[in-house]
Amino acid sequence: MVWITQSRTGEHVNAYGVWDLLSNMGKMTVFSLCFLVCTNLLDLAVGYLTVTIEPLPPVVVGETVTLKCNFKTDGRLREIVWYRVTEGGTIKQKIFTYDAMFNTNYSHMEDYRRREDLVYQSTVRLPEVRISDNGPYECHVGIYDRATREKVVLASGNVFLTVMSPPNNISVLAENTPARFSRYQAQNFTLVCTAKGGKPAPTVYFKRDGELIEVISYSVPGEEGGGSAAVRGSRPLLGRDADETKLQKSLSLLGPDGRPGRLYTESPGRGEGGGARAGAGAGGGSHAAGQMGHEPSPATEVIPETVVSREFPRWVQSSDPLYYFSHTHAPQSDGSVTVTARLTWTLNPQVDNDALFSCEVKHPALSMPMQTEVILAAPKGPKLLMTPTRAKVGDTVRITVQGFQNEVFPEPLFTWTRVGGRLLDGSSERAGKELVLERVPAELNGSMYRCTAQNPLGSTDTHTRLIVFENPNMQGPADNISAAPRVGVMGLTWMILTFTLTVEMT
Repeated sequence: MVWITQSRTGEHVNAYGVWDLLSNMGKMTVFSLCFLVCTNLLDLAVGYLTVTIEPLPPVVVGETVTLKCNFKTDGRLREIVWYRVTEGGTIKQKIFTYDAMFNTNYSHMEDYRRREDLVYQSTVRLPEVRISDNGPYECHVGIYDRATREKVVLASGNVFLTVMSPPNNISVLAENTPARFSRYQAQNFTLVCTAKGGKPAPTVYFKRDGELIEVISYSVPGEEGGGSAAVRGSRPLLGRDADETKLQKSLSLLGPDGRPGRLYTESPGRGEGGGARAGAGAGGGSHAAGQMGHEPSPATEVIPETVVSREFPRWVQSSDPLYYFSHTHAPQSDGSVTVTARLTWTLNPQVDNDALFSCEVKHPALSMPMQTEVILAAPKGPKLLMTPTRAKVGDTVRITVQGFQNEVFPEPLFTWTRVGGRLLDGSSERAGKELVLERVPAELNGSMYRCTAQNPLGSTDTHTRLIVFENPNMQGPADNISAAPRVGVMGLTWMILTFTLTVEMT
């Protein structure tokens, strides 16, 4: 083994600083010295190349992004190639090439319609980025090998481009609507807020009358794809449980068929209608009974006015309800996330009517929250339109709800009934915003129809009367029977005149 010791002052082993290494290490084998010398010679022949890419902050859809590829080398540049990495790194899409030999550049982004611009030899600009541009990018730099002048030495760097997108649509709906109004049984009510188009997923929360709602968060396994029904069934109503006394009182207000008693008239009679209005004016007090056995006269018949049901059981508490909150995330094919948030509480129509609920959405791409709001309101004063305005026997009559005196939320449920009888098709009631009576007969003249509009916050009735006029284009069977003798008499008279004329001529 040959050892090399430190030389005298002023001596140098080589011109590349090998002696400094030897002086620090003390001793070095001949093999180590040869390896170090060969490495230095190889570095001189090949040259050096380092590639770095500046990190990028998150950007918003529509902004312009500049990708900078910084490299250092003492060799001669051959080319710069940019790649977009997809499918988890298994596929690399060449998006731009700079060829230093011919001092030209080539675009490989045909689908992007030449969206990139070469600013410098190491910089690429992507204007108006989209969500699909999100992902890793690589910059590959090649220089010529000093030894052969034909081989190319490559080095690369990578960067991840994060593209954010604010939500482009938010909406608030009521779950399980349209639904009936329940006077004597408390029920859950759920608002559903949906925020679409956000990346990353936005934060969704609810406010009531401008104040943030304190909620109890919950999650149910398998909630996505119709899990809301399981939520409603698994969680009991809180703060509205009635004892046996209260339950008996509620049952006493039910009708003989088990349905809640109506506060308004079931027939257009004067006695019953007056009793209904008196009961409603009491604000939920005693239910005035109509005069039994009194047949109203058609001359004194009064069409009942619209009455909004306001009678609620006294045992319904007015304390602040407990709000339950849940949310789900649904990734979309374009990379965005749809967030669905639910707010559930025990509805109290006395307190919640005319309450303002807002859904607000926060996102890092927004300078201020987005919001949409709804006002819970029971339907008031439905406006009915009958076409044709002058109905004749045999016409098809349509009675349609044109609107209300107020903005109604949630969507009401419409039910049509005929006062004192069944509908033309024999059914007792018909659901929908429009009632169609095909080929109305004369027997329906003067019949009255009731439209009931209701949602979980209240119910209202309005009436309209059908007037059917005679149709001159249609002849009844009685007309045909009375016309037959007239035709026979005229024929007999004509025969006598013809016979008399014939006798006189002969």
